[in-house]
Parts: sequence; C-alpha cells; structure tokens
Amino acid sequence: MLDPLYTAEEMKAAEAGHDVDVLMKRAGRAIGEEALRRYPDARSFSAVCGGGANGGDGRIALEVVRAAGREAEEGTGGDVIIDALFGTGFKGVPRPDAADLIERMNAAGAPVVAVDLPSGVDGDTGEIAGAAVRADVTVTMHGRKVGLEVAPGRFNAGEVVVADIGLEHRETGNRLVTREVLALVPRKQPVDTKYTAGALLVVGGAPGMTGAVSLTATAAFRADAGYVTVCAPAESLPVIEGRLIEAVKRPLEEALEAVSRHDAMAIGPGLGRTPERRALVRQLLEETDLPAVVDADALDGLEPFSRTAPTVLTPHEGELGRLLGRDPSWVAAHRLAAVTEASARFDCICLLKGADVLIAAPGQGVLVAALGPPSLATAGTGDVLTGVIGAFLAKGMEARMAAAAGALACDVAARLGPSRGLVASDVVALLPAALE
Repeated sequence: MLDPLYTAEEMKAAEAGHDVDVLMKRAGRAIGEEALRRYPDARSFSAVCGGGANGGDGRIALEVVRAAGREAEEGTGGDVIIDALFGTGFKGVPRPDAADLIERMNAAGAPVVAVDLPSGVDGDTGEIAGAAVRADVTVTMHGRKVGLEVAPGRFNAGEVVVADIGLEHRETGNRLVTREVLALVPRKQPVDTKYTAGALLVVGGAPGMTGAVSLTATAAFRADAGYVTVCAPAESLPVIEGRLIEAVKRPLEEALEAVSRHDAMAIGPGLGRTPERRALVRQLLEETDLPAVVDADALDGLEPFSRTAPTVLTPHEGELGRLLGRDPSWVAAHRLAAVTEASARFDCICLLKGADVLIAAPGQGVLVAALGPPSLATAGTGDVLTGVIGAFLAKGMEARMAAAAGALACDVAARLGPSRGLVASDVVALLPAALE
C-alpha cells in the first residue's frame, strides 16, 4: 500500500551495524549481473567510478563482468557504461571535472546502467542542479530512493531495479503509493442508499467550460458515489442537463443552500475566474464543514483560509506557482519542496499533479503516486481526478488517503486504455474496472 522511499540518511540508518565490505560486494555483484542480463550481446563494459562506496560498487561490478568473459575497464569506452560516479548523498552542482565525465557518459551513445542513482540527481529530492546522467537502467540498493520517483530525477533514471543486499526495511518519511491503496475505498453495502453511499456537491461549469464539471460529476459516479449534485451558472444549466443524466442540477446561487444534503464538495472545475466566484469559493471553504477538494478555477487567487474540515488542493505546476508566488519553472525543478511548502502555507492536503503525483500533508512525509502513463497528458484528466477524490471524500475516506487512492485509480484506469489517443472520458469509463 505504502512502500518506503529512502533518503541518504535513511539508507545510512538501514546500513548501520552491517559490514561495509560485505554490502559493497553484494551491491557490485547485483550491478554486474543486471548489466550482463540486460545486455547479453555486449562484448565490453566500462565504468566511471567515483572515490566513495559507489565507485567501489562499480569496480566490483567490473570484476563480475570480467569473470563472465567480457572486457571490463574504467572509462566510457565500453558497449555498456556503468555510472558509479556519485552516491546517494550527492547534492548540488557537480564540479567541472565530474560534469565533464557526466557529459561524456551521455554523449557516448552506449546504454548506461546507473548505480543507486544517476549521477547528478539529488537522491533526497529528485532535483537536478547541473549536469546529470541519463540512465537506461538504475540498479538501486535495498529500496527505491526519493530521487528516483520524484521529477525531474525520475526522468533520468530509466527503468529502476531494486537489488536486495540483505538489509531490513525501515519506516521512511516519504512513501510510494501502490495499487493496494485502492482496497481502502469503501464499497457499497447492502444497507446503503444513494445518500449513504456518498453524496458529492460539484460547483463549477461556467459557459464554455461545462465539459469540466460534466467530467467531474460523471467521474464521481464512476468512482462509486451514490448521489451527485452540480451547481452551475443558470446559463450553463441547459447544456449540463443535456450532458448529465444522473446528476441533480441547481443554479450556482444555491450552492451554499445545497451543502447540507451532501457529504463532500468538489469546487472549481470550469467555475470561472471573477471576483464573485473567488468570493463564493472562500465562502464555501470558510462557512461550511464538508470535506472539500479544490481544483482549477477555485485555486485562482486563493489565499490561506480558516476551516477545520479536511481539504485537498489539486494544482498543476502553473497553479501551484501562482499559489506560492513563484515561477512554474521553479516548481518543476523543486517539486518536493513546492508541494511541502504549499501544504504548510494552506494547512491542508496538497496534491501536485504530474507524472509523479505528490501528496503532502502538514507535518507528514510526502506520498508519491507514480503509476500514471504518459497518455494521461490530455485535457480534462484533472477534472476526472477531482471527481474521484470528491467521491472518496464523500465516502468517508481520510483526506490524504482519498487523494492517494484517487491518483492511483486514475493511473490504473488510464493503463487499461489505449496508449495513444486516450481522452478524459475514456478514463471515466474505465474507473469501475480500475476499482475492481
């Protein structure tokens, strides 16, 4: 359900009390054997080795491939290159001589097998401050590292293989969400009615953006909510009536009145960005006690609010940049720091969208949901996610786990669909199968 993601300090704690030479031999053998397995036709292997334990792992890996009858030497001249330059403790910008070695590995035109992490990637954050190796495969010891799952580092790691070197697993601050989290989603019981199975109020749907609120409402139903009401501007209601069969529709002016009949709110899909809409968002957040997921236009101009009910913000990098007063490029380069900062600033759950969905809660580590395929990069999938999280909140799930399960449900649904040409409504249709 939640697998460990290690930082450098957490790996040191896991290794404490173990013979370093024994661990290095196990690691080196695992790297060498994986390199041989991956590239059985390669005649020569080379390794770029640093001065620390990572370099020792690389040298032992060369001994393994040499014992298998292949050419093996330090450098970048092999058919396969082993990147053993930096270890898990690396931070910052590589020195010029190290940066030159990294660039030579990237330019060699040979497959690269990284040891623990691609050199140049911060293992604790996934940040890349300078030159970084672009690996085809990363063999990481004992458990996955934060920097292998969080962007931008995850995009340099290639396929990740975890090598068992005989250590016991430990609790870590940050965790990787697995498909097992979907088992937490409450199922409808024989005694349930449409009202007790989870009633969600969706607020949005300005003219020209009725598709957003329609996707959110339909996704909530497909995520097994029992009852959904859509509150939208009066001029949008005829369009929404034609698009949505199962949902109840009410004018936007009745949103506050409608709250009492529901278990959770989804605020923002296609809501529009006007001072009046911002005021409505604040009113819904500060004058109601329903769990809420806040997305899209409801994030526009949002300032910290006062409420005790569980709240989930679901920005993408551009929206999170605006919430923090930072450039989106900074958010993209510092995703872990950005989502943690937002969670602290707004004192609620913050889910940062992306290939690695990051979920931060005040005072807790970050959850990483990273199963989403590239096909999810299409308009409307954020609205679908809002509906799914809203449904899970309405069913009574704890907010942090509702956000994690919502992200995984959309990821799994997308993987059931086509790899090309997937649209948001495809994800909606596949949600029931993803939740089985």
